[in-house]
Amino acid sequence: MNHVILVGRLTDMPKVSNIKDGSEPARMVVNLAVPRTFRNSDGIYETDFIRCVLWNGIAKKTKEYCKKGDTVCVRGRIQVLTYQNENDEKKYLTEVIVESIAFVCSVKKNNEERSEKEENI
Repeated sequence: MNHVILVGRLTDMPKVSNIKDGSEPARMVVNLAVPRTFRNSDGIYETDFIRCVLWNGIAKKTKEYCKKGDTVCVRGRIQVLTYQNENDEKKYLTEVIVESIAFVCSVKKNNEERSEKEENI
């Protein structure tokens, strides 16, 4: 079974690229910053940056509703691509193919709530 669920923050503004002159399919590649649930030997929570690929409607909705720093939950599958680099070495690229996404929390919304709370104090 190849199934993964991740919750993390978008590291960049979502950008959709269309294949073949603006027609379908639409494709988006984002990096998701996912904090680990345990501390390292220095007492620090490390973060993994995971490459995620979104297609078509999922990509378009993510571009429409999300921005850098927003927290999202993605469900998908892991895909490993192989290629030869310029030195003829075999390289691997691991990515998550996103099948669904949930918009958990917006940075703007958090900042607005924080401002409202500060005004009420």
